[in-house]
This record gives sequence, C-alpha cells and structure tokens, in this order.
Amino acid sequence: MSNHATDEDTRYEAVRSRDARFDGVFFFAVETTGIYCRPSCPAVTPKRANVRFFATAAAAQGSGFRACRRCRPDAVPGSAEWNVRADVVGRAMRLIADGVVDREGVAGLAARLGYSARQVQRQLTAELGAGPVALARARRAHTARLLTQTTELPITEIAFASGFASVRQFNDTIRAIYASTPSQLRAAAPRGGHPRRTATPGAGIPLRLAHRGPYQAGYVFDLLAHEAVPGIEEVSGPPGARTYRRTLRLPYGTGIVAVGERPGTARTATGAHPGGWLDARLHLTDPRDLTTAVQRLRRLFDLDADPCAVDERLGADPRLAPLVAARPGLRSPGAADPEELAVRALTGPVEAERLVRRYGKALDAPCGSLTHFFPEPAVLAAAEPGGTLGALTAALADGAVRLDPGADRDAAQDALLALPGLDARTAAEIRARALGDPDAAPPGLDIPDTWRPWRAYALNHLRAAGEWELR
Repeated sequence: MSNHATDEDTRYEAVRSRDARFDGVFFFAVETTGIYCRPSCPAVTPKRANVRFFATAAAAQGSGFRACRRCRPDAVPGSAEWNVRADVVGRAMRLIADGVVDREGVAGLAARLGYSARQVQRQLTAELGAGPVALARARRAHTARLLTQTTELPITEIAFASGFASVRQFNDTIRAIYASTPSQLRAAAPRGGHPRRTATPGAGIPLRLAHRGPYQAGYVFDLLAHEAVPGIEEVSGPPGARTYRRTLRLPYGTGIVAVGERPGTARTATGAHPGGWLDARLHLTDPRDLTTAVQRLRRLFDLDADPCAVDERLGADPRLAPLVAARPGLRSPGAADPEELAVRALTGPVEAERLVRRYGKALDAPCGSLTHFFPEPAVLAAAEPGGTLGALTAALADGAVRLDPGADRDAAQDALLALPGLDARTAAEIRARALGDPDAAPPGLDIPDTWRPWRAYALNHLRAAGEWELR
C-alpha cells in the first residue's frame, strides 16, 4: 500500500472519530453532496469511497465543493504548520494570510519571497492544490462570511473590508463557495452560540478569534500587562476578565484594537479540549485593513498554534512535564507590529515610552490612556540616527532587515547580528517574537535538543513558573 493511501486512511479515521485536533490540518469533501467539511463535522460520516481530502479550503473550493453550513470549515484556526515552517510555502502562506496578495498581487508576493511568480504558483499548487490567487480568495470569502453572519455591517462595506476589488466579485465568490447570496447567508446565520453583534463606525467591528485546544489566557495577559508601553497599549480590568487595547499602524490606515481575556475551555467527555475563542473589537480608519489587523492579533496571541503537538513533545521531558501539566496549552506570544517589537526588544520599555512620547504620531483624540501610534522606523532613523538604535531603524526602514510574516528567519537574524551593538540575545528575542519562530532560543542556555522544535514554548513554560526571565 502506498504512503499516500495510508495517509488518507489515517485521515479518514480522524473524520470517522470526529477528531477536532485535525481541524485546519486538512479538509475532506463528499463527492455525492458536493460539500467539504472540517474533520470534526458532526454530520453522519460518509462512506470512504465518496471522500476526497484536501490540504486547504481553497483546494476544495477550486475542485467545486461548497463549504458545509453545519461545521463551517472555513472558520477553523489556520494550520499550525505555517507557524513552524520556514520554507517558501510556509512563508508564502503567512504572507497570503496577511493580505499581501490583495495589496500587491502575486508579483508582490513573489518579490517578497525572492522567487518568480511562476515558481511560487508551481510550489503552492503542487503541495496545497491551490495557487496564491485561490488561497487569497478563500481567505477573503471566510472574512466575508464571518462579517455577514456576525455583524450588521452593510454588504457593500463587507465586500471591501474582506479584500474584494468589487461588489460583483464579492457576490460571485459568495455564490460559488456557499451556494447563497450574501443576503441569504446573513438570513441563515446561526442564532445560538455566536450571536450577531452590531458593528457601527463608533462601536467598531466585533469578532471572535478562534483557537484550537486549551489556551492559557492568564499568562498571555500577564505578559502583555508587564510589557505594555504607555500611550500605545493598556491592560485594564480584573484578572480573568481583562481587556488588552492598543493602537496599530496598518497598510491603509490606522486602528485601535481590543481583545478580551476569557477563562480556559473545559475538557469534553473524551478528555479532549474543543478549543475556543477570544473576543475582539476593531476600530479601523480603513476597512480594507481588517484582515491584516486580525492576522496581527492572531500572531500576537499565538492563536494558530497546535497545543496538542507542543504539549505532547514538551510533556515527555521530565523537567517540563509538571509545568505542561499545570499550564496545558501555554502559548508563545508574538508581536502585533514586528518592527515595533524589534525596537522595543533593543531599548526596553522605559526608552520605548520616551520614543513614543517624543516621536510617535498622536491620535486625533485620546482613547482612554491610548494617545499615540508607535513611531515608524524611518522617523526614528531620521530623528536619532546614532548608535545601535539608529542602525536598527535605518535597516528596518530601507529593507536591509525584513521582519514581515514572510521574511526568511535565518537571513533576518544574520542581518540583525550584522548591526553594530546588537547582541545575540536581542536578536533571538526578535526572532522568537517578531518572526514567530517557535524554536527560537537565546544563546548561552543549556537547552536540550529534545525540546525542538518548540524551544520558545519551553522557555515560556519556564518563565511562567518563575524559573527563567528574558531580561
């Protein structure tokens, strides 16, 4: 029997057992119904002969299958594989999720990856069954469906907020993927666990940011509160019900985002964690920034991780086993703005606050304690060109150091270490947080290879237990 057949048999067993751990890892479609689902779909399991498997929702859509209205396969967290992988496919998927294809086209995506557009198309299609245009289209469709069914935003505004170039393109895509018009999709919205919430220019756009498995929100909010730079960030409320708010510079405009802390999800009867979500609200000056803002929050809160894989590996280590048992699903927080994170990693919070007050762009009107946007690298490079800070901000401004979601992690670290005065410990912190490398670790620590490829998570466990500090 071929490895391919064996893999498909394993996937069918996951479908048969409705194993939520594989949601987002692959999708299955039923040829007799023309519908594709997530592995945990509660519908009657189809016969094996009628099932096809796909690596992405885009591939299923490209083969003519419609999204299941019961399990909503497009709503699952993104595959954790794209957080881990450093090859061109992994980098491309992170860039597509960030909206690069919508803003810059396939040519822009290819240029960022250092390949020709034809090479990128060939590699993505060969591995994922869909090219960059189809992958971006699937992402836009998911955003549109979510906004249509969970907000009262006008359909026209939803079309452009989702990244579509026209209302006609939006309508055609919704019909093709969901076999419904946008109005029908809105009318069919479930009224149960995901109530529709009004979104107005004043109230912002409310969304649920899904995650798989358990999530230790308390640790993440503790860390964000500890690191918060006054003027651009705040954490308010009592532990267990805190709200993190911050300002963001985005490709088309600016935004103020808020994310609420939620208690951990309970185990199911089988002992599994079904996953959950964090509630968010986004105030954007340009709705086209919605997808980018959401992806930045997902990276900051590490919502696309696979906690089962991380905990299984680290829980096998005698030193880490009790820590993993005490905090299942502990995440490795990233960054909402990678360039900002790099500057803050270099300067520390006190100096970062000074830079915000002196060079940050002020909000038109303060929003609570939020008063500024973090200054752009070019502004800092011109204002304070000397020393390591000047070298770093100049390199960020001219592209000598790239920290976008598709940046080559090794190349970025080499470029950082080439800057005068920037030490290896700071470069490792930037790699872990700004570039989202799950295996990044500072030099000089006695870290066993058995913790790979989750060393960043292991260090977060040690930090949560008070056994290690970054600074």
